[in-house]
Amino acid sequence: MATYAIGDIQGCYAELIGLLDRLGFSPSRDRLWLVGDLVNRGKDSLAVLRFVKGLGERAVTVLGNHDLHLVMQSAGYGKTSREDTLAEVLAAPDRDELIAWLRACPLLHVEGEFALVHAGLLPQWDIAQAAALAQEVSAALTAPNYRDFLAHMWGSEPNAWRDDLTGWDRLRVIVNAMTRMRFCTPEGVMEFRAPGAKGPPDHGPAGYLPWFDVPHRKSADHHLICGHWSALGFRRQRNLLALDTGCLWGGYLTAVRLEDQQVFQLPCARQVEPKGWE
Repeated sequence: MATYAIGDIQGCYAELIGLLDRLGFSPSRDRLWLVGDLVNRGKDSLAVLRFVKGLGERAVTVLGNHDLHLVMQSAGYGKTSREDTLAEVLAAPDRDELIAWLRACPLLHVEGEFALVHAGLLPQWDIAQAAALAQEVSAALTAPNYRDFLAHMWGSEPNAWRDDLTGWDRLRVIVNAMTRMRFCTPEGVMEFRAPGAKGPPDHGPAGYLPWFDVPHRKSADHHLICGHWSALGFRRQRNLLALDTGCLWGGYLTAVRLEDQQVFQLPCARQVEPKGWE
C-alpha cells in the first residue's frame, strides 16, 4: 500500500488521471492525500469532484479556499469572478450531494507524523490545538444552520488569532489561516492584500515571513503537507512538503509517495493565463 500526496488540482481532471496512471495508482491498495482546491479555474471541476468522491475512504482531501468558494456559491453567498469555472458543478443533477460531501471534508488531517492542510498553520498553534480548531469549523460547516456560517465566513479580519475570539470572528481566522495564509509576522498577524502577499516567498510584504519560516513555530514537530502557493512551488524540507506546482498555469501536477518521499510530476498544458500569483 502506498499513500500519495498530490498538489492543487483546480479542475484539471485529465492531468489528475494522467498522474495517477503514471503512479500506477490502485484504489484497492493505495490512498490519495489531496491538499485541497480540487475545483475552479480549470475546465473539469465536476469530473474531479465526482472522481475523488467516488474513491470513498481511499482519498483524504482537506478544504481549500476554492472549494469553500464553491460551497458559498452553492448557497448564494460570496462574490462571483469571471475567472470562475464552477457553473457546470452548480448546474449538475448531483450538485447537492457533491456540496454536502465537500462540506464534510476537514480543514486539517493528522496521521502519525504528517499533517495535511491547504495553506498553513499559525505559529502559535501546535498540532493538537490546530486539530481542535479545525473541528470547530467542520462542526459549523455540517450543522443544520451551516448557511449562517457561510454568510459570515469570508473576509480578512480579524487578521490574527486570540484565544478569546468567539463566534464568526473565531471561525473566520481559522479558515483564513488554514485555507488562505501565505505570509504572517512572528506574532501570527496574517497579510492577504499588500503587494507581494501572493508572490514568491523571498519577495513578501515587509515585516512578514512565509508562515513556515516563523521561528519556534509550534507545529514544527510534524511534517506539514500543503499546497495553495504556486509562487512557492515544490519545496521539501524537514517539516514541510509544499506541493502546489502550478498545474493550472502550465506547470506540473506533483505527487509525493509518503512512504519513501519519491517525487512524481506530470507536465501540464496551460489552461488559463496567469493574472498574478495565486
